[in-house]
Amino acid sequence: MDRLKQIEAFASVATRGSLSAAARLEGVTPAIIGRRIDALEARLGVRLLLRTTRKLTLTFEGQAFLEDCQKLLNDLANAEAAVSLGGLKASGYLKVSAPAGFGRQHVAPLVGDFMKDNPEVRVNLNLSDRLVDLINENIDCAIRIGEMTDSSLVSVRLGEMRRMVVASPAYLVEHGVPRAPEDLAKHNCLSLGQQRGWVFRHPDSGESDTIKVSGNFECNDGAVLHEWALSGRGLAWRSLWEVGHDLREGRLTSVLDAWQAPPMGIYAVFPQRRHLPLRVRLFIDLLKEHYGRASYWELR
Repeated sequence: MDRLKQIEAFASVATRGSLSAAARLEGVTPAIIGRRIDALEARLGVRLLLRTTRKLTLTFEGQAFLEDCQKLLNDLANAEAAVSLGGLKASGYLKVSAPAGFGRQHVAPLVGDFMKDNPEVRVNLNLSDRLVDLINENIDCAIRIGEMTDSSLVSVRLGEMRRMVVASPAYLVEHGVPRAPEDLAKHNCLSLGQQRGWVFRHPDSGESDTIKVSGNFECNDGAVLHEWALSGRGLAWRSLWEVGHDLREGRLTSVLDAWQAPPMGIYAVFPQRRHLPLRVRLFIDLLKEHYGRASYWELR
């Protein structure tokens, strides 16, 4: 507590220009404020303020320390307000990036909920399948699926996502149900490209393996593969976020469930910052609350 009072006294004097002004604000004598600053300088072993009877100026060290103190006190006020009734309200501009398909289905609706709860925040939602440059494009937060490799970014795990092999009931009636990944050689597999394989995990050993698949349809757009699977043209390896509703409604059926690949992480990533704005923290909390619940994916 003494350290905090010393820092508060120093920041107040430095910004108000005198011991008297800082003392009046706190309701104590200038001598008490002076003793707190003396104690702070003695503890740090450095002079922060140059004081005369007429003038008070910051030293070079004092100016640098003041910036850190102001950030510290501001963060403390934000933390207290955020957990208290009627605390600080998020405001300002929030720029979010997400993969196009996932963003349409699972980010945009939550952005709407977020803006209802935080009407003073303006949001720019950028949906793109390219890997955006957060810093140069001034993006506050990006949603990404899969393992994170960029060590210059901070990531928060929001939840996890499974991928599965699906087909229409009509296709399975006509062509049969595969019982193991090697059975895929007998089926028409709808893929993003022959160079890409489908990943499976052995139900007994737990080891993962990539199986090359083939078929008479290829497309670099997952949404098209989804539609082809719905129309009974073959098997597709799709994410639960994309096909969950069709599975519940019976338009698609999952196969090889015992061989499903390990789940992938869903992450919020943002540039390294010492002080994350409240609007970004609240948005990440909202995504984590939803994506972290298994029931969320079951209802979508």
